[in-house]
Parts: sequence; structure tokens; C-alpha cells
Amino acid sequence: MAFPVEEKDGFAVVILKGEVDLNNSPDARKVILNCLKKNRPVMVDLSAVAYIDSSGVASLVEGFQYARSNDLDFGLIGVSDAAMSVLKLARLDQVFHIYESLPERVGRGN
Repeated sequence: MAFPVEEKDGFAVVILKGEVDLNNSPDARKVILNCLKKNRPVMVDLSAVAYIDSSGVASLVEGFQYARSNDLDFGLIGVSDAAMSVLKLARLDQVFHIYESLPERVGRGN
């Protein structure tokens, strides 16, 4: 599955959709890391994610770690209820920068 990337408000917005599981989390990981390797701030839109497993979460964590070690902005926007329940279970809702929307993130500044 290909995950689209949109350029908005100075961010690369990676849009994850449907099920982010062992079958397609490598694609999600690749798209997220490719954006970060271009030294772009990245927001991952999870609003259309119906299911995410540990491999999908691991892709997000890897992106977060890469961004942190390279002083890049990285966050999650529009996190669906299904994705949020998994993040809360792993207590990652307290690790990631999570925003309702990109305009909310942009409004907060650095």
C-alpha cells in the first residue's frame, strides 16, 4: 500500500489509512523516514487509520527517534480512536506530540 505525502504549511504530511499492520507497516516506515531524511518536519495523519498493530507503532517510534536525533519536528495529527487506544495502551500518547489537526500544530509554533 502506498501512503501519500502532502506538503502543507511547511510540513510533509504522511497520510496513513486503513490498517497499518505487519503487511504494510514497512511501507509506512519507508515513507516516514524518506521524508525525514530530506530534513523536512513531518506530521503523520492518523485520522483514517482503522487499525494499527505493534509493527505500525514501531514505524511511528522509529520516525520519532530519527527526528529527535536529527533535531527535526515530528508529530501525529488527527489520531483516530482506534490508533489512540493503541498509543494509550503503550503509553506512547505521552511520548508523541499529538495534535487535533495541522492548523493546531502550526498555531502552536515551535
